[in-house]
Amino acid sequence: MLLSVKISPKSKLNRVTQIDDTHFSIHTTAAPDKGKANTAVLKLLSAHLKITKSRLTIVKGETARQKLIEIK
Repeated sequence: MLLSVKISPKSKLNRVTQIDDTHFSIHTTAAPDKGKANTAVLKLLSAHLKITKSRLTIVKGETARQKLIEIK
């Protein structure tokens, strides 16, 4: 299953908003420096979906704000 995720790094708080079944908006306090924001996004999304972080993989958009994440 593929999820479309829009990221807002360096926000004031961590928040996951589910727009519909496959679209999410994630605000994270982590800076987009050396993959810190990507790690935080995967952690927040896994907690929201109640799955392990190892099941999530960034397929597209490693350095972009719009990401495509696969659930294995």
